[in-house]
Amino acid sequence: MSTWMIILTIFLSFALTAVIGHFVLKWLISKGAGQMIREEGPQSHQSKAGTPTMGGIMIILGVIITCLIMRRGLHADMAVLLISFLLFALIGFCDDFVKVMKSRNLGLTAKQKFLFQLVIAIILAIYQAKMSEYGTSIYIPIAKTYFDLGWFYYPFVVFVLVAMVNAVNLTDGMDGLAAGCTVFVALFLMIQSLTFGNDDTTVFCAALTGGCMGFLLYNRFPAKVFMGDTGSLALGGALAAAAVMMHIEMILVIAGAVFVAECLSVIIQVAYFRKSGGKRILKMSPLHHHFQDNGVNHESLIPGFKWKETSIVLMFWGITCGLCLISMFLL
Repeated sequence: MSTWMIILTIFLSFALTAVIGHFVLKWLISKGAGQMIREEGPQSHQSKAGTPTMGGIMIILGVIITCLIMRRGLHADMAVLLISFLLFALIGFCDDFVKVMKSRNLGLTAKQKFLFQLVIAIILAIYQAKMSEYGTSIYIPIAKTYFDLGWFYYPFVVFVLVAMVNAVNLTDGMDGLAAGCTVFVALFLMIQSLTFGNDDTTVFCAALTGGCMGFLLYNRFPAKVFMGDTGSLALGGALAAAAVMMHIEMILVIAGAVFVAECLSVIIQVAYFRKSGGKRILKMSPLHHHFQDNGVNHESLIPGFKWKETSIVLMFWGITCGLCLISMFLL
């Protein structure tokens, strides 16, 4: 693909998401689709209660329409990417629907979400193992070679997909955080896909980049709308599916390290809390909440500096950008 085609794809997705977002936001407000804030969350977030959620619909529509236009139909790989993207979004939509319409703040149960994610991940793993020219091999970044995992490829891909989906979901806790980090990772995957000559994945990642940028018009601080699980599960599934299609799953540990750290912070916090009888390693998890006003006091390290939400988001964006550059070097 030419550079101009890629730029056009990003811009088209950005524009479509921005325009569609206007109507989606009005619809969400009319339906009273306001986000409920959990009491155990940061006190600074209580003021965000009632902000429309399920805004991920904007990104999903913008990305799908852009991909269909730019690829002029559905090719095999593009169909798999879009179906995976849509199915993970559907899980999130059901979860958001239960939270908002049924007034159950926890939405679907953890077992229900995990089961649905597992089914989608297994299907994608089987498709890629059977249809890809690399079969059950994965690319080892530093060694710059492919390694055949054999039967272990299936649980490996399932783990990558489910882990990434939930990692992005946990990252979505501040205005613009998940969408902004996704922009950098999607852009990195787009460049790698272009290098590999995979036009379907290139267009998909370009559309995802533009879609998240368009969504940030509404989700930047102070957010007019949240993406909800509808968006966060879809974004996690999209990033993981794109990496799986290129067999570069392992590089997500570096490029998506912010997502990984957010997920690990929750796992470590819960495990330590149970083992220590109620003690905590972090003031609050996921990790971004650790840096908030009721988190770590950094004033002793940086006199006069206070970790505001926008500062934390920008820091995480910068880290993600830097890690993506490192990942490009490794590949």
